Amino acid sequence: MGTLLLFIALIFEIAFAIYCMVTKENHKKIKNWIRIAVFIAFVMLTLSPVIVWSFRWVMFAILLFILAVKGTVSLIRNKANTQTYKTSNIVWKSIIMILALVFALAPALVFPQHTLPKGTGEYEVATATYTYTDKNRIEEFTDKGHNRFVNVEFWYPKNADGTYPLLVFSHGASGTKASNTSTYTELASHGYIVVSIDHPYHSFYTVSDDGTKTLINTDYNREISNANKEGIYTKEELYGLIQKWMKLRTDDMNFVIDTILKKAKSDNNPIYQHINTEKIGVFGHSMGGAASVWLGRERDDIRAVVNIDAPFFSELVYKKEIDDFVASSEAYTTPLLNIYSDDVWGQLESNSTYVANKSNNEHFKEAYTVHFQGAKHLSLTDLPLFSPILANILQGGKADIDKYYCIETENELILKFFDYELKGIGHFTSKETY
Repeated sequence: MGTLLLFIALIFEIAFAIYCMVTKENHKKIKNWIRIAVFIAFVMLTLSPVIVWSFRWVMFAILLFILAVKGTVSLIRNKANTQTYKTSNIVWKSIIMILALVFALAPALVFPQHTLPKGTGEYEVATATYTYTDKNRIEEFTDKGHNRFVNVEFWYPKNADGTYPLLVFSHGASGTKASNTSTYTELASHGYIVVSIDHPYHSFYTVSDDGTKTLINTDYNREISNANKEGIYTKEELYGLIQKWMKLRTDDMNFVIDTILKKAKSDNNPIYQHINTEKIGVFGHSMGGAASVWLGRERDDIRAVVNIDAPFFSELVYKKEIDDFVASSEAYTTPLLNIYSDDVWGQLESNSTYVANKSNNEHFKEAYTVHFQGAKHLSLTDLPLFSPILANILQGGKADIDKYYCIETENELILKFFDYELKGIGHFTSKETY
């Protein structure tokens, strides 16, 4: 919609400028009426299903409003047009207006209006956000001596009539808790209580209950960036960074799960009272997927794990004598579903960071593994729907797979896996490649 509006606006500005130059007149009165009409048309479109009002339209609406007010004032004053026609003035005014339109419509271009896949289950889905403070940990990213806090959001059946399994999600290296909203909605609509975690200072952006905004830590962000470059870190240094990242992630996830289990016993909040504390699953994307696999090994109450495009960091052992990683020799017994994009699938046999993920790892012989052919790393999140431009920049190009097919099929697989492992519904089967 943003692209269409920009195209129409550019065509009009260029055509009107040409008309003025051909007739050698400014046609100020006509332009004022057009500006008023355009603003009215935009308001009507926002009141209809065509334009869904959101942050992406704010600057464009302000620009149209200012132009409409200016045009109205000019018409009311009804002064004779004494301004001498100059071609250069027409050209410069058109250029300035085009730049203003591009700037005003930039949010709609970067974050185009889109529709998230709707939940296919019987339940209407509600959400709630909370900030949990861990009194046993001091925040390591600041020197203020504050306790570590974690922001969470719940997706749950609105008209709950029983208890439902708890699913805990961890976002990617610099993601946010909203990264897979369509997945949470699908699961909640089928009778799950999903809680997604913002890991402060690992998350790109997070907001606490009191309005405190926290951005990603620059040192951590630099570590992540350098870890993907050759020759910056030795294998031993990288192993140390992995342990540090995973400790913070798994500590956050353990804290959230333990807090929820405690609240389920003592808090009258309906969300907690509708949780089946005997049925818990964890899942995550990228680094969050690695943390989920780690938790599946650590905790006895985790009944199922979904790893979305992540290495098994918990299964890596650094061997100094060969200066490289080898896979742990301990069997992994928690039911596991792996979902891979081309970006990771192509590294399973060549990158030692994924040595434990290899299909011939006998310690994961019971795991299910799925490959989305043509998908890139962020195809397994909602970002390509929310901002295709940003997704393409971050992942180094456009994915070959249809973005709706990819996320909807992924959501269906995750639902069926958890249904089988946590609810005992049906029998989980999947194709190797989608």
